[in-house]
Amino acid sequence: MLLRILRRLLLTLIVLLVFIVIGVWLMVRASLPQLDGHVATARFSASIERDAVGTTTIHGPDRVSVSYALGYVHGQERFFAMDLMRRAAAGELSEIVGKATLKMDKQRRAFRMRARAEQLLATLPAEQHADVLAYRDGVNDGLAALTSRPWEYWLLGTTPKPWSEADCILVLDAMFFDLNDSTNARELALAKMKAALPDSVFHFLHDGAGPWDAPLTGASPPLPALPPQSDIDLRKVDAKLLRSAMRDTARESIEPLPTTASAPDFSSALAALSIGTDAAAPRILSALRSGTDTDVVGSNNFAVGGSLTATGAAMVANDMHLGLRVPNIWFRARLQYPNPRHAGENVDLIGVTLPGIPALVAGSNRHIAWAFTNSYGDWLDWVRVVADPGDKNRYLTADGAQPIATHDEVIAVHGAADEHLSVRDTQWGPILADDVDGTPLALAWTALQAGGINIDLLKLDTAETVDEGFVIANSAGMPAQNFVVGDRHGDIGWTIAGRIPRRGNCDAQLPCDWSVAGNGWNGWLDPAEYPHVKNPSNARLWTANSRTLDLASPDYARVGDGGFDLGARQQQIRDDLLAKSQLAPADFLAIQLDDRALFLKPWHERLRDTLAHADAPELADMKKYTEDWNERADPDSVGYRLARAFRIEVVDTVLDGFAAAVRAKFSGFAFPAHLQGEHQVEAILAARPPYLLPPGYADWDDLLRQCAQRVAAKFAARPGGLAARTWGEVTATHIDHPLSAAVPLLGKFIDMPSERLPGDANMPRVQGAAFGASERFGVQPGHEENGYFHMPGGQSGNPLSPFYGAGHEDWAQGKPTPFLPGETKYRLTLRQ
Repeated sequence: MLLRILRRLLLTLIVLLVFIVIGVWLMVRASLPQLDGHVATARFSASIERDAVGTTTIHGPDRVSVSYALGYVHGQERFFAMDLMRRAAAGELSEIVGKATLKMDKQRRAFRMRARAEQLLATLPAEQHADVLAYRDGVNDGLAALTSRPWEYWLLGTTPKPWSEADCILVLDAMFFDLNDSTNARELALAKMKAALPDSVFHFLHDGAGPWDAPLTGASPPLPALPPQSDIDLRKVDAKLLRSAMRDTARESIEPLPTTASAPDFSSALAALSIGTDAAAPRILSALRSGTDTDVVGSNNFAVGGSLTATGAAMVANDMHLGLRVPNIWFRARLQYPNPRHAGENVDLIGVTLPGIPALVAGSNRHIAWAFTNSYGDWLDWVRVVADPGDKNRYLTADGAQPIATHDEVIAVHGAADEHLSVRDTQWGPILADDVDGTPLALAWTALQAGGINIDLLKLDTAETVDEGFVIANSAGMPAQNFVVGDRHGDIGWTIAGRIPRRGNCDAQLPCDWSVAGNGWNGWLDPAEYPHVKNPSNARLWTANSRTLDLASPDYARVGDGGFDLGARQQQIRDDLLAKSQLAPADFLAIQLDDRALFLKPWHERLRDTLAHADAPELADMKKYTEDWNERADPDSVGYRLARAFRIEVVDTVLDGFAAAVRAKFSGFAFPAHLQGEHQVEAILAARPPYLLPPGYADWDDLLRQCAQRVAAKFAARPGGLAARTWGEVTATHIDHPLSAAVPLLGKFIDMPSERLPGDANMPRVQGAAFGASERFGVQPGHEENGYFHMPGGQSGNPLSPFYGAGHEDWAQGKPTPFLPGETKYRLTLRQ
C-alpha cells in the first residue's frame, strides 16, 4: 500500500512538473515578438527585416519613422535590459528588486538624474525631441504588441512601466555611471596623499607616466625620478600599517577587469517569489551596469588612412570592453531613410545601437566610420563647500552666498515601505563627501552640468568627412570618449567626443574652493579649442584608454588625468599597426585578437631570475611550472598565471610601503585605481634604493623571493596544487542572463556555454570571465562588404528566440563574420 501511494505521489509530482514546464514555456513563448506580417500603427510606417542572427534592417520614409521602428524592435527584444538601465541611473531598482538594491539606489538617487532628465527635455532641439518622442512611442507600442509581458517580469512578480522620454536620457546617464567613477574616489585618495606625504613623494606616486605610454602626439616619457631619502624612508614606517599586518596577502586579480566582489548583496532580490538565491545576486547586479563605478572599463579603437588600404578608403576598428551578459548591451542594426542632404540618396547606417536611445552608437554611414574608447580624462572635480559664517544653511559662491537646496527623495521598495533620502545640493552638484579637514565637498560632474547631455550623436547619421565628424563629436553630450573616425576619401582623425569643461585656476586633481572668482568651471570649450589629430604622417591612429597627448601640451591639460590605463595595450596596438605597410580587414582582426604577453614578458624573466637564486624547497614546483610559458595569455598555461600573480604581488608590496605612510595619518587608506603604479615600481626596482624598501625585508632580493613564496603557497594550497592553476581557470567565461540563477538549473538553458578563452588586460585581446569585447568590428566606409563584425550574447533577450545567443560562438572563436546584415529571413511591415 505504501509503495502504491509513493508511486502515485511520484507520478503526480512528475505530472505537476511537466505542467509547470509547459506553463513556463508557453509564458516565455507568449513574449516573443512578431517577426513577419503586418502591424497597424497610429502615425508611422516602416519595414523591419531580420537576418538569421537577428541583425535588424529598418527602412523608413524619414528619420522619425526609423526612430519609431527602432524603438518598436528594442521594446520587444530588450525591454527588461532597458528597464534595468533606466532604473540603475535613476536609483529606482528597489521598486522591482527589493531592499537588496537600496545601497546602490541611494548612491545613485543623490544625483536626482530623473529630475535632471525631465528638465533637459525642455532644452532639446525640436528635431531631436521628435526622434525621442517617436522612439518612446515605438518602445511602448512594441511592448504592448507582445501577447504577454516579457518573461522576466513574470519571474519578478512585477509589471513593466511604460517608457518615457526622460528614460532615453536616463540610459545616457547610465553610461555616464558606467564609464566614470561617480564616487570620484581617486581624487579623494589623492587629497589624503597630498596631505600626508612630502611633495616629491606625492608627485612621484601621482605622476604615473612612463615608457609604456604610447601617445598619439609626443614621445613616451622616461621612468619617474625617485623622491630623495631626505623626504621619505620607508624602513621607518610602522610595520603594523602594512597590508600584510591587516589582511591576507598574495591577492589574485583580473585587473582591470570588473568583478562583482564589491557589489551590493542581492541575495534577497527575488525573495518576494521565494525563489531568490544568493547565487542570483552577482548576475542581477552585472546586468544593471555594463561596467562598474570603480573598475576600469576599457576599449580599443584604431584606424589607418587610405594610403595603407587597397581601396583608398580609411579603415576603422573598434572593440569596446564592457561587462558581458545575455543579451549583449548592444543591438545590431542597419537604418535606412532618405538623405536630407542629397536627393535620391539614402542614409545607410550600419553598426550597433544602444537599446534605450534612437541613435547608432558606432559603425558606418558609408561616408564615415567611427569608433569609441573611454578617454579617462578628468570629468569630475570636488568643490569645497564653504559655509556662510552667518548661516550654516547657506554656502559661499563667487556671486555671493546661496542656500543649500534640500530634496526629500522617496525610494519605492518592492515588498517593503518606501525609503526617504535627504539630498543636499549646490549649484555645482550634490554634497557627497568631506575633505581631509572636514569641509563638505560637492561633486561637479559633466553629467550634471547644463549642456553636458544631449543627443547630438544623431547628427553623425549624415556626416560625410572627418572634419564634420569632429564638430559633431565635440558638441555631443555623452561620457567623454576617444573618438576615432575615418572617411571614404582616406582621411582619419582623433578627438574627444563629449563636452570638456572650461576650467579655472584650480588643480583639477584636488578639492578646490570655487567661491573664489576664477576657480570654478566656466561653461564648455568650443570645438576649435578641442585637441584634434588628423592624418598623422604615419597614417595610423590608436587609443586604448591611455594617454593620447604629449604631457607638455596645453591639450593634455584641458583633457586632464582621470586615471589612465597603463599604456601597454595601446603600445602593442600601435606596434602591430606599424609592423605592416599595407593593412586589410584580416590584419585588423588579428590585432584585436592579439594575445601575446609582451607586457608580462619582463616579469616572467624577473620571476625566473628570482627562482634561480632561491633555494627554498617550497619553490621547487614553482620553478618547474614557471617554464610552462609560450609568451601568450594562453588558457592552458600555468607559467603565465604565475608570472602575472607574481607581478601583482610585487607591485602591491612595493607600493604598500607608501600607503602605510599615508595610513599613519589616515587610517584604512588604500590607493585609488593606480594602474600606472607600474612605472613607479619599475623605477624603484631599477635603482633598488634601501630607503624605499618596506619593513620586513632584508633587501630587494628578499622582497622578490618572499613575494614568490606567497604566490606559490596560495596556489599550492588549492585543490590540484600548482599544476591545476592554469590561466583558463581564471578566464573561463561566465556570460549569463541576470536572472538565470533565480531558478535551479535555469542557467544551463539560458546562459552562454563557459569557455576557456585566451586574453588578459594588458594586451589587445582583453578577456575575463565576464568582461571583454562587447563587440568587434573593422570597416572601410563605402566598402562595408569587406568588413567584419562580432558580438557575444546575441540580439534577443528571449530564450526561445532564434536570435538568442546567435553569433556568440563566432565571437568566442574570433571567426570573421560579415559586417553587413545577411539575407533577409523575416520581414515585418509597420503601416499607418
